[in-house]
Amino acid sequence: MEGQQPRLRADALRNRERIVAAARETMVEFGPEVPLDEIARRAGVGNATLYRHFADRLELIHHVTLAVMSRTADRAESALAEESDAFQALRRFVHAAVEERIGALCPLLSDGVDRDHPDLRAARERLEAAVEAVMGAARDSGQLRTDLAVGDLMVAITQLTRPLPGSNCANFDQFVHRHLQLFLDGLQAPARSELPGSAATLDDLRRRS
Repeated sequence: MEGQQPRLRADALRNRERIVAAARETMVEFGPEVPLDEIARRAGVGNATLYRHFADRLELIHHVTLAVMSRTADRAESALAEESDAFQALRRFVHAAVEERIGALCPLLSDGVDRDHPDLRAARERLEAAVEAVMGAARDSGQLRTDLAVGDLMVAITQLTRPLPGSNCANFDQFVHRHLQLFLDGLQAPARSELPGSAATLDDLRRRS
């Protein structure tokens, strides 16, 4: 995982991207211990191809985590740049985070994964900055309650978007988006209740886990 990755041919790059995408989906469905054979099958590649790109499960998890954080940050930045209404940008980001399977992150960052790897640290910092920018704009517009931080938002999204491993919940996303809409309504200012505890950052979540 250290050092610069060699440049891949176009077909090899497509295979790598398919493997990461399949790993993200299957790990959300079945947990991080899903058989690598199942990931290869879902990606439409052979086992040898998977191992040619990723030496072991931990290396694959590392790259799945990077992909989820990077793509989620992309969605936050796009929402803020393209939406004229700040709270609508927040709504768009929250729903987009479902599509990026942000709920996969917590179970993936388990024992054995180097959370302090420079790549993961940089991705985490970029994600936090992107989400804070979206929340800050909504807060500055007077539409977002003021007693929330990035960690609060990400915990809620993670919990609302992670089906029970092995549940094979049919049409899961259609229920998720309904529940996210209810959750977003609760974020709007003025706040209707006082939250216990204090607002959480991503570093707070990392230290408590």
